[in-house]
Amino acid sequence: MLVSPGFDLGLMAVLGLLVGSFLNVVIHRLPLMLEAQWKSDCAELCGQPETEPTEAFNLSVPRSRCPHCGHAIVWHENIPVLSYLLLRGKCSACAKPIALRYPAVELVCGLLFLYCGAQWGFTPTGLAWSGFCACLLALALIDWDTTLLPDDITLPLLWAGLLAALLQWTPVALPAAVWGVIAGYASLWLVNAGFKLLKGERHPTHPVWDLAWWLHRHATGKDGMGFGDFKLFAALGAWFGWQGLVPIILMASVLGAVTGIAMKFSSGLREGGYVPFGPFLSGAGVTAMVVGPAAMLRAVGL
Repeated sequence: MLVSPGFDLGLMAVLGLLVGSFLNVVIHRLPLMLEAQWKSDCAELCGQPETEPTEAFNLSVPRSRCPHCGHAIVWHENIPVLSYLLLRGKCSACAKPIALRYPAVELVCGLLFLYCGAQWGFTPTGLAWSGFCACLLALALIDWDTTLLPDDITLPLLWAGLLAALLQWTPVALPAAVWGVIAGYASLWLVNAGFKLLKGERHPTHPVWDLAWWLHRHATGKDGMGFGDFKLFAALGAWFGWQGLVPIILMASVLGAVTGIAMKFSSGLREGGYVPFGPFLSGAGVTAMVVGPAAMLRAVGL
């Protein structure tokens, strides 16, 4: 039951801060959990004995600890944003600095939930778009850190978009959402296949192909995309329909190319010289939620 708009906004903001605190755990632990699972699967396929983990490791256990001294974080040191300020950004045990990204993730998630609350209230629609934002925030940072876009997040995001369309929590009709999934996955798959062909045989007499190749290669440092990008773009198609895919991919590509080239010239590229594409897809997805895909096209004169 709605009490007042102000109460709803406050509730959404607090919920966002709490979800943001949980996202910090997901961003750090989920790639490690996947790596452990892959190692276990490889050992099983090779007929090697599995090494038993020394302790359970998942999203709930063990308790969060200081990476410097191993101090177990107690409840009053784990209050989103507030604990960071009270601790002055330092561990209470060893006084080593706490990474600024932890409160930043909590604050960004809180602001995104606050925006969704302001737009749609504490309603199924508002909660659905809040979950959409939380997933994209987690995916962007996981991909930036590890170049992984876990199926554990992309696939639920995809199905949630279809469910939201079915229940009319988004303005996208279910057929458009289904075609968005198909078009999103197929389009990036075709682009990736095309770049692989270009890698083997380029055509210098076609300047458009040369420009596309140069931008892609210098922006990402790689000769293609991962399948996680396909699934994430398909998930965005579920939330915005096939009509929203063009402005999203245009914005993501421009942001990715500009960022990659800037990092290359500033020697900021990591080892291997690549820039993951997921953060830019995620940023374009959030932008599409805020301003709408049509407004994104008008901004570039289309």
